[in-house]
Amino acid sequence: MATLQEVLQEQIPKYRDGIKKLLREHGDKVISQVTVAQAYGGMRGVKGMICDTSVVGPDTGLIVRGRPLLEIKELWPEEIFFLLLTGELPDADAKAALQQEFDRRSQVPEYVWDLLRAMPPDSHPMCMLDTAILVMERESIFREWYHKGMKKEDYWVPTLDDALNILARLPVIAAGIYRMRYKGSSLIHWTHGLDFGANFANMLGLPDPTGSFAKLMRLYLNFHADHEGGNVSANTCHTVGSSLSDAYYSISAGLNGLAGPLHGLANQECLGWILETIEKFDGVPSEEQLREYAFKTLNSGQVIPGYGHAVLRVTDPRFTGFHDFGVDHLPNDPVFKTVERVFKVVPKVLEEFSAERVKAGKNPIANVWPNVDAGSGALLYHYGMTEFPYYTVVFSVSRAMGMLAQLILNRGLGTAITRPKSVSTEWIKKTVKDMK
Repeated sequence: MATLQEVLQEQIPKYRDGIKKLLREHGDKVISQVTVAQAYGGMRGVKGMICDTSVVGPDTGLIVRGRPLLEIKELWPEEIFFLLLTGELPDADAKAALQQEFDRRSQVPEYVWDLLRAMPPDSHPMCMLDTAILVMERESIFREWYHKGMKKEDYWVPTLDDALNILARLPVIAAGIYRMRYKGSSLIHWTHGLDFGANFANMLGLPDPTGSFAKLMRLYLNFHADHEGGNVSANTCHTVGSSLSDAYYSISAGLNGLAGPLHGLANQECLGWILETIEKFDGVPSEEQLREYAFKTLNSGQVIPGYGHAVLRVTDPRFTGFHDFGVDHLPNDPVFKTVERVFKVVPKVLEEFSAERVKAGKNPIANVWPNVDAGSGALLYHYGMTEFPYYTVVFSVSRAMGMLAQLILNRGLGTAITRPKSVSTEWIKKTVKDMK
């Protein structure tokens, strides 16, 4: 197989022509409608954008380029990024070539470290990560090419260059932030010849005598890389990128969205609830204790973190993959055992609670099954990453792959600037009134 650049050079013109044909023949077809509730509810469920890297079906979970996630869970981050961009898995030569690209591009400029060291010591690690990305914008190849003048159909080429530079440096910067912010220790450098996930694990400096933490990092980066295009981080990156802002501006904007409590903080909130549960029962609770505690939580008007999802109506396959990892590598860990026991108990409790809601004339609970965040934090915690604010940084290193893959493909297709039409509340009132 050819290199990533060569595959895209062949694919993008064909993809572009296919989209033109689709628009020419079917551009006037209606694919979605919007309700007043959707307009006020964050446009949830409104089909109004395109994402070909992955889709999330309510009954299937994440599908990456037509491949169910659990069928590709053993792929390394390099392979996932290649797959997201091309729809193909790299052969050994292409995979090695991409790893060599990351080796070549992994050197973080010294001014980035100077800036991070100058930040207040209590700076949030996500702020540090975003600041580091943004300060490197001066090195954007896309911006340089654009100002010199280039054809629109070539926009993807320097965008890919920028993306590879960002991706190669992200785990180095992220690990450096962890060492600076929490360990007060010297930086650990990127190791040439070591894969992306293992490099990140190694640079964090956490003990890993068996290599299982490196395996977890590969899995974590794989599972969080992409989740179609409508989530806050991907959608924000796409919107900013659609104005032809370069990859540094676009990815920083997307990660700012990921830093929000409703998007990227869920796994630490889930883990916090698990740890509180263990503390309450002075150890791993029994199933009956969990059942009573879950009902008490729900009846107090609170939710059980990690259960339910905006799109999914089944167990998140990412939760399944992490659960399988836990069974294989840390079956006796009390935190993991509690997560596993919650999984046995809580869906049944939620089903009963939902039935009670229906009897009371209230809406049922849409999804009683766990999402990815119900278990991922417990695995990080087991390996010594106990600093909750940092968890979103790990998420960011992964999600950057999906955001950048989408950005590159949209540049290749010449996607238009994002500009939905907004209406006023008065317009909504008048329109609804006229419908009667």
